[in-house]
Amino acid sequence: MNIDIDAICELARTAGAAIMDVYRSDDFAIEHKDDDSPLTKADRVSHELIKAGLSALAPTIPLISEEGKEVAYEERQAWQRFWLVDPLDGTKEFIKRNGEFTVNIALVESNRPIAGVIYAPVWDALYFTGRDGRAYKSEGRAEARPLQTNTSFGEGIIALKSRSHAGSGEGEFFGRHKVKESFGVGSSLKFCLIAEGRADMYYRHGPTWEWDSAAGQAILQAAGGIVLEGDHRLHYNKATLKNDNGFLCLASDTLRD
Repeated sequence: MNIDIDAICELARTAGAAIMDVYRSDDFAIEHKDDDSPLTKADRVSHELIKAGLSALAPTIPLISEEGKEVAYEERQAWQRFWLVDPLDGTKEFIKRNGEFTVNIALVESNRPIAGVIYAPVWDALYFTGRDGRAYKSEGRAEARPLQTNTSFGEGIIALKSRSHAGSGEGEFFGRHKVKESFGVGSSLKFCLIAEGRADMYYRHGPTWEWDSAAGQAILQAAGGIVLEGDHRLHYNKATLKNDNGFLCLASDTLRD
């Protein structure tokens, strides 16, 4: 991979700083999209910064962003490599001011995420995939440490639920497993918590968009976990850019049914 991951990390930090400027303000300039999901000034500012930054770093690689112009499948189906970005994942958490929102940047190649960066601005926590194929976390400007998922589950597993999108399907799924504890978390932080061994499972029953999961999947898989849609690893650049069937994040392949 000939991508400067350090530059991508810095771009995520820059977008995060711009988001925090809005977060500390009195006016989020909230609008609503056609699907009634919220959109704020922070979403738009982060998108523009990331779009410009990625274009400067890798001008030949196309971009798909939640807040960008829609690209027809007829055009993008031939793309072998592209950026997949959520400029502000967890907009509802941003509006609630609970801190559980992130900047997500992923590089997708041959329909799978091969690199990912997730930045949580409130916590100044950066998760990313390294050139060595491992996953890392850096808090503030401290030296990054490698991440590894849990591999032992003798006392039961810790499961995560969506903070704002949890449904009955998640509870029914957890009931079929040895879950000792479960709690809700916003945005792509769920992938990150599993990657660093603080949780073991996340089941998303309902549909999501591809930009919600790509960066997290890259990081979680680099830490030793897996992300499944049915019996197969979640893949990308589908005709609708949706994960219609939900997905399952696991700390280890041994947790499969």
